[in-house]
Amino acid sequence: MAQPKIEKLGLASSPDGDPSPSNDGVARTHEGAAVQQGSDASVSYDTTEPTTQTYLGLTEAYAFFNERLFANKLPPCLITLQRRRGAYGYFSGQRFTTRDGTQATDEIALNPRYFAERSIESTLATLVHEMVHLQQEHFGTPSRGSYHNQEWARMMRAVGLIPSSTGEPGGKETGQRVSHYIEEDGRFALACADLLATRTGMVPFVEAGSEADRETREKKAASKTKYTCPGCGANAWAKPETGLGCTDCNLPLEAAPAKMTTG
Repeated sequence: MAQPKIEKLGLASSPDGDPSPSNDGVARTHEGAAVQQGSDASVSYDTTEPTTQTYLGLTEAYAFFNERLFANKLPPCLITLQRRRGAYGYFSGQRFTTRDGTQATDEIALNPRYFAERSIESTLATLVHEMVHLQQEHFGTPSRGSYHNQEWARMMRAVGLIPSSTGEPGGKETGQRVSHYIEEDGRFALACADLLATRTGMVPFVEAGSEADRETREKKAASKTKYTCPGCGANAWAKPETGLGCTDCNLPLEAAPAKMTTG
């Protein structure tokens, strides 16, 4: 896939932080963006800037997989980074709109909490997992309440991702919380290998510290965890590792599983 033509620019700004015009007619800002002055105004970015590097890589990956796995039929969407507890990522249809209400777009969110401990291939597989949800939103019949139905499961298999409630072979392919695993030599695996062979730095920044450090921070940040009775399905919320039981079923409540793609 051809690389986007993006100009690397030096930075300059006025003392108050506003863009300052330079001799070449370009106003540069401290964020790394440069605005070309005049009737043919355009914006270009410094590709060494962390935000640009991160979102440019994800945008390129979306376009690449859209072409290779979805015949370039998926509409553009807004990719965000969100720390939703217990999820590698999620999809939300028509989540954003322009201020004047004339345009709306879907959201695909990825959780940067897991970037460090997962491979780039696994992170990109989560992106494609959510792209399948987008495909079903526009060209299929999604179930209500984020339920992963048979149609979605077929769409996943078509792109080389095998649905599984456990993320391993043998798991349920449908349900409220369904992850996946990568089909060996499947369409996604082959496409991803081609992408990573020609494009480095797809996920350039990961959370600092060890996995144990990140887990400790996540536990401290979490104010409550969802618990569910395996018998009647009743739900309760409490702090992590709280022992709860259902008096009607005489069963212990089970904590919602962590590290699960729930898009």
